[in-house]
Amino acid sequence: MASTMETHLKKESQSSKADSGHPAVIDGVLLNGPTLNILTAENFINQSMAIIMEDAVKRATDVREKVCEWRYPEELKELLDLELREVGESESKILQRCRDAIKYSVKTTHPRFFNQLYGGMEPYSMVASFIVEALKPSLYTYEVAPVFSLMEEAVLKKMMEVIGWEEGGDGIFNAGGSMSNMYAVNLARYRHCPDIKEDGLSAAPRLVMFTSQECHYSISKAAAFVGIGTKNVYVVPSDNRGKMIPSALEEQIKTAKSEGAVPFMVNATAGTTVLGAFDPIQEIADICEKYKLWLHVDACWGGGALMSKKHKHLLKGIHRADSVAWNPHKMLMACLQCSAFLVRDKTNLLQRCHSARASYLFQQDKFYDVSYDTGDKSIQCSRKPDVFKFWLMWKALGTGELEKRVDRALVMARYLAQEIKRREGFRLLMEPEYANVCFWYIPPSLRNLPDCPELWNKLRTVAPVVKERMMKKGSMMVSYQPHGDKVNFFRMIIISPQASRQDMDFVLDEIHNLGKDL
Repeated sequence: MASTMETHLKKESQSSKADSGHPAVIDGVLLNGPTLNILTAENFINQSMAIIMEDAVKRATDVREKVCEWRYPEELKELLDLELREVGESESKILQRCRDAIKYSVKTTHPRFFNQLYGGMEPYSMVASFIVEALKPSLYTYEVAPVFSLMEEAVLKKMMEVIGWEEGGDGIFNAGGSMSNMYAVNLARYRHCPDIKEDGLSAAPRLVMFTSQECHYSISKAAAFVGIGTKNVYVVPSDNRGKMIPSALEEQIKTAKSEGAVPFMVNATAGTTVLGAFDPIQEIADICEKYKLWLHVDACWGGGALMSKKHKHLLKGIHRADSVAWNPHKMLMACLQCSAFLVRDKTNLLQRCHSARASYLFQQDKFYDVSYDTGDKSIQCSRKPDVFKFWLMWKALGTGELEKRVDRALVMARYLAQEIKRREGFRLLMEPEYANVCFWYIPPSLRNLPDCPELWNKLRTVAPVVKERMMKKGSMMVSYQPHGDKVNFFRMIIISPQASRQDMDFVLDEIHNLGKDL
């Protein structure tokens, strides 16, 4: 490509004068005409798209192919040749760079990728991602992103209806669930102490917030980031299924008040990261109402259940929340990232909290309705229109098909749980409430040991070795972790409609094959 572009530049420079009579070249810089040969660019994009289709779509979703091509960091550095140099490379070499990037990346769209709270191929959302990258919009004003500004408004309104906010509210798409939780902390604090925005923390009381021991780590990060402090996050005990205990929450609130602290917020989790547990939102909402606390529901993972008539009961009471974090890129399979923060407020609280009124973006004397300029609600300036990835998918599939996806994933999780209970050498941690299936694999050498500390001490070493072997083989990806007093166990996350009963059986067979000699 480089040589073709140089030829184009030489042809342009042969014109010594511009139409205006001014020099075409100043200080060796060509001023007339484009410096990019658009035909060459189109050819490169076409070749790249062919590689994407073959390697990142077809092969990456083929169950016969590997989930990953594992390499250790130093080896991978050598293979990729990461050094950036003064002179660019040839087009053929750059296309090979594209192939290598795909080859050595984890194929999260593969039917046997069960490692994270996302996965599977979503074609409509993928195409939306391509379009967004081609257009390069930034979603802060209507004038630069008219289509996507209207889409965001429409999708947020529909999501609020699904939550149960009949009178509507406000919201914004942002850079992930952690960011949504951060928005919630900042907004709850602003409602309680609006002067902090201008005066800072010096005159503020000791503000404290409450969350369960099973919450996402972003809650503590948010407290640190906005200046609340992690020591002012009261961690409420959970029951043996990972659900916040409401009576313990109320006791913690009373304790905090007796210490002179000022409670301002409770975070409830709808779909915890490890166990997939749902806090009892209805009971927590009663307590928040009693003590006049902001209730935020982190439904980043579990929000997908709202699309299902059969499973939305898991989030009973969510309509009483003041704010909700919901990631369509998780259970609903929109391409990453696609995260919404929704607020049950119609007083423009989100804008008042975050606005900086930049005069070069948010002029009030524009020729159109400036209420469509939503960028001042965000703590970002540049912001991708992630909403398009959800809108196009929802438009193509309809609510009914999204509901079927959720229902199927949860049925598949139940099937896997039943298989685990049926098979020798596998032990279920607990019955799954959502799409998280947690279990131990016990190798033959440990099966005759009594249920004692020796067994659990040896069992904690099994999952890491099996994980290493599956990664190096590339056959599948399943995560593991310890949790509380529970030693390392596997956590299967089931989302993709490409995953079948045969894949569930394969996972258990493969874990046994990889670990039977331990």
